[in-house]
Amino acid sequence: MATPTLEKMEEAAAASPYITVTFRIRRFNPEISDEAQWQDFQIEIDPKERVLDGLHKIKWDLDGTLTFRRSCAHGICGSDAMRINGKNRLACKTLIKDINPEKPITVEAIKGLTVMKDLVVDMEPFFQAYRDVMPFLVTKGNEPTRERLQSAEDRERFDDTTKCILCAACTSSCPVFWNDGQYFGPAAIVNAHRFIFDSRDEAGEQRLEILNDKDGVWRCRTTFNCTDACPRGIEVTKAIQEVKRALITRRY
Repeated sequence: MATPTLEKMEEAAAASPYITVTFRIRRFNPEISDEAQWQDFQIEIDPKERVLDGLHKIKWDLDGTLTFRRSCAHGICGSDAMRINGKNRLACKTLIKDINPEKPITVEAIKGLTVMKDLVVDMEPFFQAYRDVMPFLVTKGNEPTRERLQSAEDRERFDDTTKCILCAACTSSCPVFWNDGQYFGPAAIVNAHRFIFDSRDEAGEQRLEILNDKDGVWRCRTTFNCTDACPRGIEVTKAIQEVKRALITRRY
């Protein structure tokens, strides 16, 4: 077999889609230090790949101690929400080429929740707020003998808020939540909206009373951070305003 010439090797390198990218990751390990520190990693990666692919390269090839959550890698599970270049995003849906790879790509944990290690935060307060708004269908009477029918128009009323994947990108982008962890947060309100406006449900009034609490829907300051951060394109701020309107008019 002929050995490739230096010229051909240079041509192949020039045609390679790979570029050198610097990942600047905010590291935190409570077993080592109480302070977080930034650490840079340089990797070769195709700019059409995702930030999650870059994190995998770092963990698998450079530093196995790097800690982050991920599961489906297709924007469905919502487990890899993190701050990338100062914005909440899903690492599995963020392409390298879309965030200016010529500069360091900063990656850090989402805000407002306690960081446990590196990019992993304690999600329990977030999920507790979700549980508190009763995110399930409530009906009266005996078990039905057939499905509970609903018109296409009634289904469309809450279609947008069924898209939530509980990634916490919206809640952890909220300035109110950053300063007061007792606030229910956008995600909990979105999931309450999904059932408040469901024509089959019979607990809308109860959910409204839960959200009428001092830590409920009235804490929203309509900054639209949540809407901008949602990876599923949910009109989060609009849903919150609709819940506020329902509280005032008791019509839903």
